[in-house]
Amino acid sequence: MHSHDLTPGRMIGVVFDHGDDFFTALTDACHTHGIRQGYIPMFIAGLSTAKIVGTCQRLDNPNAPVWSHVDLTNIEALGGGTIAWDDTTQTITPHIHITVGLKEHSATAHTSHLLDATVQFLTEMLIIEITSPTMYRVPNPHLHGVPQLKFAYR
Repeated sequence: MHSHDLTPGRMIGVVFDHGDDFFTALTDACHTHGIRQGYIPMFIAGLSTAKIVGTCQRLDNPNAPVWSHVDLTNIEALGGGTIAWDDTTQTITPHIHITVGLKEHSATAHTSHLLDATVQFLTEMLIIEITSPTMYRVPNPHLHGVPQLKFAYR
């Protein structure tokens, strides 16, 4: 377990537009407000399409990450996540998880890591900027290369 005192900065409210690419809109909002790192305590969303981590196949190694995805359509979502900065690419690296309900299937739910999505009607989000320490992600070779959030004063 790792923990660190975080110094919050600004709180930004973001409303995505119908048809927006989720990650492009998130990146644009962060760029507009100069946010390099922070957390998203929660967001609500209607999404016409989404790709989330998952599979219908038997897993050879249930302890390894799943790298495949499932495609979902016409969903309502509730999610949250973190935003770190990648010095190499000079971009944010969001890590978003969502719970989605499939509207035409009695709101049957799926929960996982969000890979891609298109907004349908709305997405409303709060972003809490973190001013220090620096938040970044490092692939952990002992955990199948999964990038893990780290804190440092640089």
